[in-house]
Amino acid sequence: MAKLTQRGLEAITAAQAGEVVRDEGNLFGRVRTRSDGGISISFYYRYRFGEKLKDLSCGAWPADSLATIRAARDAARDKVSAGINPGVERKIIRHDKQEEMVQKLAAIEAAKALDMTVQNMFEAWIADGVRRKDGNEQLKRMFKVDVLPAIGAIAVKDVTEHHLRAVLRTMVERGVNRSAVMVRNSLTQMFAWARKRQPWRKLLVEGDPMELIEIEKIVAPEYDMDNYRDRVLAPEEIRELHGLLARMREQYDAAPNKRLAAQPLEKTSERAIWIMLSTLCRVGEMTMARWEHVDLAAGEWFLPKANVKDNVADLMVYLSPFALEQFVELHAITGHTEWCFPNRGATSHLDVKSISKQLGDRQVMFKKAKDGSPRVLENRRNDNTLVLAAGANGEWTPHDLRRTGATMMQQLGVALDIIDRCQNHVLPGSKVRRHYMHHDYAEEKRAAWAALGKRLSDVQIMACESDSA
Repeated sequence: MAKLTQRGLEAITAAQAGEVVRDEGNLFGRVRTRSDGGISISFYYRYRFGEKLKDLSCGAWPADSLATIRAARDAARDKVSAGINPGVERKIIRHDKQEEMVQKLAAIEAAKALDMTVQNMFEAWIADGVRRKDGNEQLKRMFKVDVLPAIGAIAVKDVTEHHLRAVLRTMVERGVNRSAVMVRNSLTQMFAWARKRQPWRKLLVEGDPMELIEIEKIVAPEYDMDNYRDRVLAPEEIRELHGLLARMREQYDAAPNKRLAAQPLEKTSERAIWIMLSTLCRVGEMTMARWEHVDLAAGEWFLPKANVKDNVADLMVYLSPFALEQFVELHAITGHTEWCFPNRGATSHLDVKSISKQLGDRQVMFKKAKDGSPRVLENRRNDNTLVLAAGANGEWTPHDLRRTGATMMQQLGVALDIIDRCQNHVLPGSKVRRHYMHHDYAEEKRAAWAALGKRLSDVQIMACESDSA
């Protein structure tokens, strides 16, 4: 058999694609064309091992020189002579290299895992471990402000109770005890999730540091750990509130230059205050209300359970004349939209925290910045125009209006279980009782809301008489 030469290989053209060229020593090559129009010849050594003929790749010309290809053939031939199958040996070597690569990659990943930080854990938890009703937005804000700047860059394996305690103490020092408790609860939830899963479980081999945090010893001594807020607006404060809102609007309307005048509370927010007070609804339930669920002619407002806290149950609110008047005035403002309280572009409902922020921004004497100084927020109201009773009874919030309305019902002699039903609370009692007893107490609730509305109308009338006097 003629021995291949370099010149002979160079003489092969693309027209010979598919042909087989042979060299001595059972070496042969298949001619193939490349994408650039040139050729490539893949060479194989054919040998017999046992009862079978096998082909072993020895390289490809011109990427490999003819001498290199022959050397690969000679090495394979020597192994066959020694009783070694070169094809199997090559597979073993390839397998060993792959195993080595896998081990190296595993070692790299293990080393990388050891450096995983609290920031990495938080991102994994947010993605896969927690789903709150607001899409985790409040959770992200809390961690971004107080947790991640302090300990986000610390490796999880290095986090101790002292790091976590320092985060909470810093919050308490600026007077946000309730927020500190909320952050503690969220950190506890995050670490509990992490210690059940890899790679975090390996990193917490020393235990969950949150189990050593005693929040009772961190918050201010006077802070109520049960967060039992009992703020109720007295009739005098309701009258004062009515007068404040009216005067702010009158002063603004009479101002010669409204650009320089203090903006009153938005008209929709004014209506929101009286709706919450007269219906006992939550601020979130109210801001998500749609006009399709409000029947002004029948005086009814339907709250689907999807909008209710914990999705307890649907609720039909029977509007008193007082509450109906608020919805009628509100409809004149936003009735052209889908939402009772639309956002700026009317593409959805108002943010559920918007009204709380509006009320809080007008009671800044109760707010503190991180350093303990009076809080001042950019592009926000920072005054005390809605402080009641000169601040003697503390700040009031939207939820206090719900509590105030319920308390007024109680003072009017409404039965406690009817008040609970007006608030859409889960009532005590066996599941069997709830399963079989389906009276809706519509008339009792209607009477309760009507009595509350009448009382609020009387309070407002007294406020107007007092102002005129």
